[in-house]
Amino acid sequence: MEFDTVIVGAGSAGCVLANRLSADPAHRVLLIEAGGSDWHPYIRMPAGIAKLAGHKRFNWGVTTEPEPQLHHRRLWWPRGRVLGGSSAINAMCYVRGVPQDYDRWAELTGESAWSWDAALPLFRAVECNTRGADAWHGDQGELGVSDLRHHNVLTDAFMAAGESFGLNRNVDFNGPTQEGVGLYQVTQKNGLRHSSAAAFLAPVRGRNNLTVLTQTLTERVLIERNRAVGVQVRTHGASPTRIEAGRVVLSGGTINSPQLLLLSGIGPADHLRDIGIPVVRDLPSVGENLQDHLDICTLNAATQPVTYDHVNVVLAGLRFWLTRQGVGTSNAAEGGGFMRSHYATDARCDLQFHFVPALLDDHGRGRLPGYGYTLHACVLHPHSRGRIRLRSADPAAHPLIQPNYLSDADGFDLRRMCEAARVSREILAQPAFDPWRGAEIFPGTLASPDGDFAEFIRSKAETVYHPVGTCRMGADEASVVDPQLRVRGIEGLHVVDAAIMPEVPTGNTNAPTLMIAERASAWLLADN
Repeated sequence: MEFDTVIVGAGSAGCVLANRLSADPAHRVLLIEAGGSDWHPYIRMPAGIAKLAGHKRFNWGVTTEPEPQLHHRRLWWPRGRVLGGSSAINAMCYVRGVPQDYDRWAELTGESAWSWDAALPLFRAVECNTRGADAWHGDQGELGVSDLRHHNVLTDAFMAAGESFGLNRNVDFNGPTQEGVGLYQVTQKNGLRHSSAAAFLAPVRGRNNLTVLTQTLTERVLIERNRAVGVQVRTHGASPTRIEAGRVVLSGGTINSPQLLLLSGIGPADHLRDIGIPVVRDLPSVGENLQDHLDICTLNAATQPVTYDHVNVVLAGLRFWLTRQGVGTSNAAEGGGFMRSHYATDARCDLQFHFVPALLDDHGRGRLPGYGYTLHACVLHPHSRGRIRLRSADPAAHPLIQPNYLSDADGFDLRRMCEAARVSREILAQPAFDPWRGAEIFPGTLASPDGDFAEFIRSKAETVYHPVGTCRMGADEASVVDPQLRVRGIEGLHVVDAAIMPEVPTGNTNAPTLMIAERASAWLLADN
């Protein structure tokens, strides 16, 4: 088999690329996905997110190595294993970040195409916002961006509590200002989850020049004379198959894109030799620069059964499928906010909140008794950096994930995480929650009587699912890809996904990843 472009990974970025590149009927495109189909009620119904957390069919469910600063816990990292990737299992919060994020990318790469002035038209181009078009939003794109059709009374209490704490009410986190509390807009269309696969891939699956392979693991990129000439894949345990291509684009995400580069002999030479992989290109930065938003959850019991802890799933599902209304349309993390703490080092917010009107512990994998509500809080600009390395030369083995949370030399990340926990407790203590407030569950005794939250952080902090940076783009020779996302030293090989971000943006990462794919598509089309 031979194609003009092979895209590895049908996640947020890969589906956009497949759509855009196959728009040229003379260009043969192959999209390869290790997971399966996204046609499942749990994916289509937004509230189905509660059933997706531990679903191995749709979730790689990788774990980190023991984290030294988090009591050597192995943290669970859910990642999408399905068409649409993590956009098929996430909480659907549509957040772009702020202009300073992208101006910073432009500064770090020397490429003005990553600046906010260049990025905003791309965000608007992919967006079909139910509020209509304005200077900040578009309504002609493929991606459905909607207001929530349903939210819980406790989410209203959270917003009122945020205001009494001192934060402004914000009706648009993607508008002129990000700071404040409000309801998230979500990637939904007509009440259904609108993943990248639903938005960008499904409408073009019938194109004659687009082939989609699912349940197919890409084992390595084929490289001859420092040029990518195809990929080796394996489907359903069959023998490896060689697929030839004019170019290869990796869109496997922050974990899988560096893993595939390493499996292909591109990365730190010493590490590759230790694993037994022939060195094709000594590129030490592959897998480095791993960043993530570490998150801490404050949980409170509720005295009334108004939460989502014990919803009648039959009635909720029936109402959803008949009317596209009710609790079935909820993304769980309905409300949220952004604020600048006294630790903020620039004009950007440094803390983000997600409010869930249910008890959520350990990613929801275990149900706590009773009723309650949860406030997530994460630090947005961590100083700590981690890495991805291979566990073995087996392409089916999960790689070694070492986030190195709270490892910064001056302890700045831990102090800010403690501040996030302190602020969360204060918001939940506001009078707006008085009618429902029961006992505090977490931090409880994990916080010391004098308000020291360090033990709470080390015992309970988890990812909030925003890892980026392991194939960093930059103008410097040490970067993995150049500002046009071409892998250094290898012709015809590109990385297009969250792995290329030099720094994690101020918020959720799905929308920025779609923008990256839209930008890269234009460059790749120009090279057709």
